[in-house]
Amino acid sequence: MKIYIYGASGHGSVVADIARLVGYRAIFIDDGDNIHPPFESIKFNIETPIALGVGDNRVREILFNRAVDAGFSVVPLIHKSAVIGSGVEIGAGAVVMANVVINSGATIGDGVILNSSSVIEHDTIVEDFVHISPNVTLAGGVRVGELTHIGVGSSIIQGISIGKSSIVGAGSVVVRDIPSYTISYGNPCRVVRSIDE
Repeated sequence: MKIYIYGASGHGSVVADIARLVGYRAIFIDDGDNIHPPFESIKFNIETPIALGVGDNRVREILFNRAVDAGFSVVPLIHKSAVIGSGVEIGAGAVVMANVVINSGATIGDGVILNSSSVIEHDTIVEDFVHISPNVTLAGGVRVGELTHIGVGSSIIQGISIGKSSIVGAGSVVVRDIPSYTISYGNPCRVVRSIDE
């Protein structure tokens, strides 16, 4: 079965590998590279599902909405090596990469990226269009707000809330709540500046 990978970047190539691994024939579409067909050229082929191949959270949200509004099914892709616990919910267009662990009762929103070897513990909520980078650990009962990016190798202790549209820098250890629209990093993680809404 065919699947369109919307975005032909390096991230898109990883998504395409997962699609092939689970039995799809991946076809790239891209609106900006002049190599692959743009969305406009396939927008009437709504019987073919779409997966999201863009790492940028805001762009991914735009592409998701464009595809859904045109009537496409935007499907999640889950690597065969991922471990998914009982009662886990995974939203449309999410990508779960190699060696990810999602434990019981966790909720993964639409368009989320759970990058390689990340761990999402029990009852954690990852809202729409979040990017969880490789080797990130979210302990139990964490909440990550929409459009937030958690940098490579970060650890968030249990019960923490991270606001929306924020960036947590690589290698951070988060031991207190992080507000929306902020950049933070360090051990312990501290807010260093705000981001304009």
